[in-house]
Amino acid sequence: MDEKTTAPHRQPACSPPDTPPGKPRGRRSRSRRRRITVLAVGVLTALLTLNAVSVLTQSADASGGHLVHIPGGDLNVVQDGPPDAPTVVLIHGLGGSTSWWAPVLPALRDLHVVRVDLLGHGGSAKPANGYGIADQSRRVGTALDRLGVRRAIVVGHSTGGAVATSLAEQRSDLVAAIALIDAGPRLDAYIGGSFVDNLVTTPVVGQLIWRLRTDGTVRAALSTAFTRKVAVPDRIVSDIQGMTYRSLTATDEASSAYLKERPLPDRLAGLGLPTLVIFGSRDRRWQPSSAQDYRRVPNARIVILEGVGHTPMFEDPDATGSLLHGFAAEDAPH
Repeated sequence: MDEKTTAPHRQPACSPPDTPPGKPRGRRSRSRRRRITVLAVGVLTALLTLNAVSVLTQSADASGGHLVHIPGGDLNVVQDGPPDAPTVVLIHGLGGSTSWWAPVLPALRDLHVVRVDLLGHGGSAKPANGYGIADQSRRVGTALDRLGVRRAIVVGHSTGGAVATSLAEQRSDLVAAIALIDAGPRLDAYIGGSFVDNLVTTPVVGQLIWRLRTDGTVRAALSTAFTRKVAVPDRIVSDIQGMTYRSLTATDEASSAYLKERPLPDRLAGLGLPTLVIFGSRDRRWQPSSAQDYRRVPNARIVILEGVGHTPMFEDPDATGSLLHGFAAEDAPH
């Protein structure tokens, strides 16, 4: 009987027709990457949102050593000099504190000097609200009343100039004269802050930068506050570090709103107060030429410090202190 030989049966090695090799695996890989990306974006968005909420709602109690207790937030107030001498009240600007006036204190040593940390600044309380310029000035007035000050020469630097002006508007019984140092007269005279300043006010990004801020970040933000080379004390950096995001940005917004409502020279023009305006010729935050706006204030004296930037107290403390002392001792009523 004949035997038939049968060749072994082999399966075709090719893939099914019309399905290029490897395509299903590529589709699965791309789909997985998309899911991971969407998940990562979602987690990142959630974290940024939580951080923004946390930063925006942060508050802090007063920590200064010389507190005046005021409902809604205590103020840190430091007094120097003989209490029976003419009183000079020094009000710092945005992000400042009583420390910003230290360089001019020697020139004012024979005067009764009262330095105030505005609400949200320095050693004062940092609540969620209360940062309107009128609110800030009202608190300063209350603090002075509690200290027994009846009449004072009020000095304001930058945003502090707006607070000083508002105090003069509210309390003609208290404010005898006013001095403004590099206080922008109107909103459109603002040149701009540093790159870091601009980022800090950007929603979400700003809160993240605030959370991650370092001493180096703070010093970078201060770059436009000075034109001459200045050794910025660590105390100033630590005071800014101690602020809350809300206290910084709310004060900034309040200052802009106050200037937008009415320029400082227009507010001062009808008050009839002796007025001194000091401005740095190389201010990098406010147009130096805008200092001439204060000519609308009757009998205002305008002094331009050559080569000086936004912070004359540090950049030329001798000239600044001398001007303030002369204004308090000679030009202003006691």
